[in-house]
Amino acid sequence: MPQRKLDSLSPLDGRYADKAEPLNGFMGDAALTRGRALVECRYLIKLAGTPGTGLRRLKAAEKALLEKLPRLSDADVALIYAIENEGAAGRPPTRHDVKSVEYFIKDRLAGTSLKDLAEFVHFGLTSEDVNNLSYALMLRDGLKEGLLPALDSILKELDRLALAHAADPLLARTHGQPAVPTTFGKEFRVFHARLLRQYRQLDRAGICAKLNGAAGNYNAHTAAFPKADWPRFSEEFIGSFNTGKGPRLEYNPYTTQIEPHDSYAEVFDALRRANTVLLAFCQDMWRYISAELVVQKAVKGEIGSSTMPQKVNPIQFENAEGNLGMANAMLGFFSSKLPVSRLQRDLSDSTVERNFGAAFGHCLVAYRSVLAGLSRVSVNPAAARAELERHPEVVAEGVQTILRREGAAKPYEQLCALTRGRGVTPENLRSFADGLDMRPAVKAEIKRLSPLNYTGLAERLAKGKEA
Repeated sequence: MPQRKLDSLSPLDGRYADKAEPLNGFMGDAALTRGRALVECRYLIKLAGTPGTGLRRLKAAEKALLEKLPRLSDADVALIYAIENEGAAGRPPTRHDVKSVEYFIKDRLAGTSLKDLAEFVHFGLTSEDVNNLSYALMLRDGLKEGLLPALDSILKELDRLALAHAADPLLARTHGQPAVPTTFGKEFRVFHARLLRQYRQLDRAGICAKLNGAAGNYNAHTAAFPKADWPRFSEEFIGSFNTGKGPRLEYNPYTTQIEPHDSYAEVFDALRRANTVLLAFCQDMWRYISAELVVQKAVKGEIGSSTMPQKVNPIQFENAEGNLGMANAMLGFFSSKLPVSRLQRDLSDSTVERNFGAAFGHCLVAYRSVLAGLSRVSVNPAAARAELERHPEVVAEGVQTILRREGAAKPYEQLCALTRGRGVTPENLRSFADGLDMRPAVKAEIKRLSPLNYTGLAERLAKGKEA
């Protein structure tokens, strides 16, 4: 690993850099700079020729130039940072990130046919008009290109496991104690269904954005061009960024200087719920592996313990659990912090928003760890059957329920006396059935119950028949 990565403060830029890498082009600081340039250039395209402004229409070549300009090279990004921090291109340091992008674009237009429109770059805008759209695009693309594909892969794997093990019986434990039989497939289906619900909410998310000036009233716009329909302009401009399926940008007409970020919180909360589902799944898988109901493949050359050679640890699920917790801590802070701003604007959200990529990075590291964990595990039906056969008492619920149906006296109490806190054998249950004052058919029905077949509709549920 390069020394630069080893010296990174965050493991997302060091140890986990490869796992988080797909987000770099969408959520890093350079991506934010490119997003600002994109918003500024497309704004000028939209502004030119707008009714009520008197601005000339752009030629096709001029539009093409403005569409190409935001595709900033690394050198371009470095120049924008230099304009901001040290001063460059004949300018003193701006100490302002958005203004530096504005100056960069104006300098690039100076030697073109667009030089007459250079002062309409950033016309009537506050920095937050540019920033909120840039962050909205960042969140949309981080979801669409990074997190949602990874979640979709997990969903596909959970669905495969649910179908493959739909009928494989498993002892369900409630309060950690033997309860009733279920199947592996049905338990996988539960997590699939829970995660799918959150995935759909994220995939359909609306991320609000605004383009209405320093206090949300189009003050500067209407002072310069009072006849233009600025709300319509803003709505059309924001909508122009929507292409294809997935999360979309939505126009918010009612804001202060900042878009209130409520829709950001909705995204973060949905992500937290998805992560919580996966965290619960990782902990259950850890328990199944510990009980040898799920077994792991040993990876050649991999070391499980520095001192115990035999160990194959569930490190992928543990890694995922830790990263899910990190992500949720950040996402929860975002949700509570960002919708609160003093009066019409304070700047405390700015430094927080710069950490969106870190939260998404921990999510992606976790999702990839879950997938890696699932790729090396397999269900152990023999161990599950053996465990069920050690607990014949788990059919007691079914027995007492059949007796209720038949009108027997105190059936729950009878089964409680037979089974609670006592070692029970199949012979005990058969003898109990033989001693009942019931029709032979009912006795036979009770005797047919076993821990391996008392699974209700678990197989059907595992196959998604109720979806």
